[in-house]
Amino acid sequence: MAPRHLIPVTNPIERLNCEIKRRTEVIGIFPNEDAIVRLIGAILLEQNDEWAVQRARYMTLETIAPLSDDPTVSLPAIAS
Repeated sequence: MAPRHLIPVTNPIERLNCEIKRRTEVIGIFPNEDAIVRLIGAILLEQNDEWAVQRARYMTLETIAPLSDDPTVSLPAIAS
């Protein structure tokens, strides 16, 4: 069977789903449901960390605060 050529995915959720599928296929057979939960949980934690770092570069409190007229949207005391 010839290898399929896949189109790269730009949607972050689809990319995450592909990563979960790829890693679960590497394992093959899981010994129990807890093993699946641990693997997928680890993948989700890793992705959450990547998204948090990535978004911090573009959407910091310093860049968002001037855009809002709402006084409840302000910088925390620690950030100053």
